[in-house]
Amino acid sequence: RSGMNWIRPGEKETRLNKKQINIAIDNSLKNLQIDHVDIYQLHWPDRPLNVFSGLEYEHTETDDVVPILETMEAMASLIKAGKIKYYGLSNETAWGTSQYIKLAEKHNIPKPITIQNAYSLINRSYEVGLSEISVREKIGLLAYSPLGGGHLTGKYLGGKKPAGTREVLWGNRFDRYRTRNTEPAVKAYYEVAKKHNIDPAQMAIQFCIIQKFVTSTIIGATSMEQLKKNIDSIDLSLTNDVIKDINNVQLIYSNPCP
Repeated sequence: RSGMNWIRPGEKETRLNKKQINIAIDNSLKNLQIDHVDIYQLHWPDRPLNVFSGLEYEHTETDDVVPILETMEAMASLIKAGKIKYYGLSNETAWGTSQYIKLAEKHNIPKPITIQNAYSLINRSYEVGLSEISVREKIGLLAYSPLGGGHLTGKYLGGKKPAGTREVLWGNRFDRYRTRNTEPAVKAYYEVAKKHNIDPAQMAIQFCIIQKFVTSTIIGATSMEQLKKNIDSIDLSLTNDVIKDINNVQLIYSNPCP
């Protein structure tokens, strides 16, 4: 759900109702010139939810929410029509995910198979609650922002703002990566990588990859050099000593950028 009314003309906001979901998938198939989508992600829950820049729960009472069952039935109809094979969630909570699981069992309709949430060395909040759901219910995490908006590369340490980076291009859009403990946490992880003679960016990505609840890690790059380094993370092996040092940093600077 969002207020981006330009995405679907005639609608004041995007919603996860059957009408808008059908419009969205048909437009996507037409624009991409394909006949189906392998995994269709539901970006953001329809209900009000605090996701970025905090771990606190801010409850908003409202009746203006598309029922999760309606969204699921829309997904089921798309699967039956052959337009999608599976579907997943994004920026969802443990409660929300559990509702999808419960309703799928009750109404005998497909449940989501993925959840696309932020996960990195500076935001391990997914491990509280959702990680166990991912493993036991086989709803794998598609971890986005594994480098914490690029901070875990170390390129912003000391207040640096290299030309062409998101810190320069997007200004204050990523304030969640500018908390009081961002710099000391990133510096500590950078020192861990240096101590073990490994690349800090590759260490950060590989830490995500090796988690049992992670199905895939979503990487981004603005150059072939960055892309190659990110992909080569798969070949890095993190020893028990590296993991121990990483977890020690987490104990000191727990989730500075949720």
